[in-house]
Amino acid sequence: MSDLLNIFSTAYPRLLEGLGITLVLTVIPMVLGTLFGVGLALGKIYGNRILSGFITVFIEIIRGTPLLVQLFILYFSLPPYGIRLSALTAALIGFTINSGAYQAEYLRGSIQSVSSGQLKAALSIGMSRWQGIFYIILPQALRRVIPSWTNEFIYLLKYTSLAYIIGAQELMGQARFVASRNFEFFKVYLIAAVIYLLLVLVLTAVFNRLERRYRIPGFDYKR
Repeated sequence: MSDLLNIFSTAYPRLLEGLGITLVLTVIPMVLGTLFGVGLALGKIYGNRILSGFITVFIEIIRGTPLLVQLFILYFSLPPYGIRLSALTAALIGFTINSGAYQAEYLRGSIQSVSSGQLKAALSIGMSRWQGIFYIILPQALRRVIPSWTNEFIYLLKYTSLAYIIGAQELMGQARFVASRNFEFFKVYLIAAVIYLLLVLVLTAVFNRLERRYRIPGFDYKR
């Protein structure tokens, strides 16, 4: 234990710097991915056949290919075509697109779990179709999808560790740098694992509290 504390005391500036990048790579793609996912879900459900089909193909391509391959395409494959992205930018774009595709499916299921009769009722009192969607259907769907958001946030936090492979100096990248200097690979990576675990526990507690606060009375989230 004393060895771990000694290593942490000397390595914590770099680890904290990496932690900051990790949080940026988690929070920004989660927020942008949510907005992107809402647009994809609405387009898939309520768009015309062409738009719905295009979105379906896009989602399946993103969900059907490894995230690491997507990062490699953004970072290594685009420069020959004149598009050069920094490692951080490529990671932000890759995580946002990937998260948006998964969130679109979460939201699609959540939206379709809301009774279609509510939209018909909205139309019957003079609301437009999109007013009914945005003011009646979507607010309920967003509350119902919170448990899925919890999993997505945790997955995204852990997937940020892939960014170091393309050169982003997030937590794993900094841990690898520290370990390459003191050759205490096991102990440094163990410290990094503990940091990830603490972050996951904090995020789980936060989202559990949000779920309890915004729970729809009488709705079974486990079905």
